[in-house]
Amino acid sequence: MLKCRSAWNKLAPLARSSAAACRRHAASRTGLQQMGGRLVPAAPMSTGGAGGGGGGQNMMYFLLVGATAIGGGVYTYQTVRGDRDRYEDRITEIASRTTKSLQHQDSYIQTQPSVEPAASLPVVPGHAPYLLIGGGTASFAAARSIRARDPGAKVLIVTDEPDLPYMRPPLSKELWFSDDPAITDTLRFKQWNGKERSIYFQPPSFYIRPGELAAAPNGGVAVLTGRKVVHMDVRGNKVQLDDNTEISYDKCLIATGGVPRNLQVIERAGEEVMKRTTLFRKVEDFKVLDSVSRSVKSITIVGGGFLGSELACALGRRSADSGLEVMQIFPEKGNMGKILPEYLSNWTTEKVKKEGVKVLPEALVKSVSFKDDQVQIQLKDGRVVTTDHLVAAVGLEPSVDLAKSAGLEVDADFGGYRVNAELQARSNIWVAGDAACFYDIRLGRRRVEHHDHAVVSGRLAGENMTGANKPYWHQSMFWSDLGPDVGYEAIGIVDSSLPTVGVFAKATAKDTPRAATEQSGTGIRSESETEEVALSPVASQAAPPAGPPQKDDYGKGVIFYLRDKVVVGIVLWNVFNRMPIARKIIKDGEEHADLNEVAKLFNIHED
Repeated sequence: MLKCRSAWNKLAPLARSSAAACRRHAASRTGLQQMGGRLVPAAPMSTGGAGGGGGGQNMMYFLLVGATAIGGGVYTYQTVRGDRDRYEDRITEIASRTTKSLQHQDSYIQTQPSVEPAASLPVVPGHAPYLLIGGGTASFAAARSIRARDPGAKVLIVTDEPDLPYMRPPLSKELWFSDDPAITDTLRFKQWNGKERSIYFQPPSFYIRPGELAAAPNGGVAVLTGRKVVHMDVRGNKVQLDDNTEISYDKCLIATGGVPRNLQVIERAGEEVMKRTTLFRKVEDFKVLDSVSRSVKSITIVGGGFLGSELACALGRRSADSGLEVMQIFPEKGNMGKILPEYLSNWTTEKVKKEGVKVLPEALVKSVSFKDDQVQIQLKDGRVVTTDHLVAAVGLEPSVDLAKSAGLEVDADFGGYRVNAELQARSNIWVAGDAACFYDIRLGRRRVEHHDHAVVSGRLAGENMTGANKPYWHQSMFWSDLGPDVGYEAIGIVDSSLPTVGVFAKATAKDTPRAATEQSGTGIRSESETEEVALSPVASQAAPPAGPPQKDDYGKGVIFYLRDKVVVGIVLWNVFNRMPIARKIIKDGEEHADLNEVAKLFNIHED
């Protein structure tokens, strides 16, 4: 293989013949054979049963770990402290977690039924003017932005997932509330407003084939699925795929997203526990958990954040008909305890219970084991939880595997690639989405994990790849729905350790996620709201209540998060289509003597 690479580097005029030689050599190393100018499997590549032979080759072909944000995520805010030792420690830690994640998915893939191999592998273009690494929301937003500014642009998206670009939020929201028995096949769902749509941004007909990209007279967007970029040569402007194929580029976007974290006590619990554990992130995870929820008697969700609470409510609704026992355990006192003020966190916890979920707050996992064909969770206070299946929803680790080969800087505090105000990591390399650690002129350096940020940062990166040179100033939002009747949107730093001021009012029938989508026409609310700008909001003349709301009367409202008397975060509780106003308040960065007056801008006291 080294000889093939040397021939490629030294004999550029003979690139085609050298590449063919490399493909023949790669075929001998990977079990593929040359046929009609393409590499095809030399033998059927069924995954086989658990413990079956041939797992290594199967995993090379099918086991693909993808990139980017289930809508509604969490970010942290700290003072930037970077030194070389912590940087190296973080790289080592990330590499370790990635290895464990791959080992877990290897265990899973070997238990799945056999599938027929593809007839042939797609032709990989040798060059892409615009190369986008990662097939998630940020990548698709960048591709759309590039094509808008450069209609003849040729864009290649490389993703290690088998799917075309899709939106992640419905995987933990609307898909679970569908009554379609074939939902895992169609991946079409009804929004809260009853309109149907697919999770995929565009149908297959929107894209051109990767092998046709170079000759496409009007350019286009091609998606190379099932391939992982494993090495970047920044000086040579090229990348290497996991099958040793090389692609050169003019400009490159890294939008690799992240991989779900797991608890070390679960990872150490052994193969039987890992087989019964879901790390929820991708389409395949939704399909697996949907199937599991129909075949087991109990599921336990570890994690009290956005994803854990959304899945708990979704599974809880399903349990009413199936008898499935759903439990949710977390170390905080209530759901979203790190985000919401305590009184609202307690209210949300009761809401989750009403959905049929058994909630165990202040529960620290001490150990996990497998006994009597069930998973046993030993808590530090002595309690024992027995369940058939685990869902670990404990956060996301940004995918920065390319940092070492590319010589890109990873932030020691937040993770992710450090980029400048234009989302650039190098002169012709940009980063967007979950993997980007950027500097916010208002709130400091941050890394954000949610859908709206992926949309906006991807769009901006795409513009800058075509020469726009625009800084990232957008305050992205995130949202979470606990079913069709309770939801909230948030922006800025929403941390329950900060002082908060909440102003609430009585909710009406229009103050629900269902009603919000009826008005906006989209289930992914940020797709419409990010285009709006608040210039001169008109305040309601109705007076807010003089005192705090009555006990548990949190129908709708606004919660302000303060730092040094300045609003740095806002949660809109069952208040929708007002995010541009919240964004302007944070952007202004002013002190407010009376936040009741500020709350009038959101018109929450109107009937």
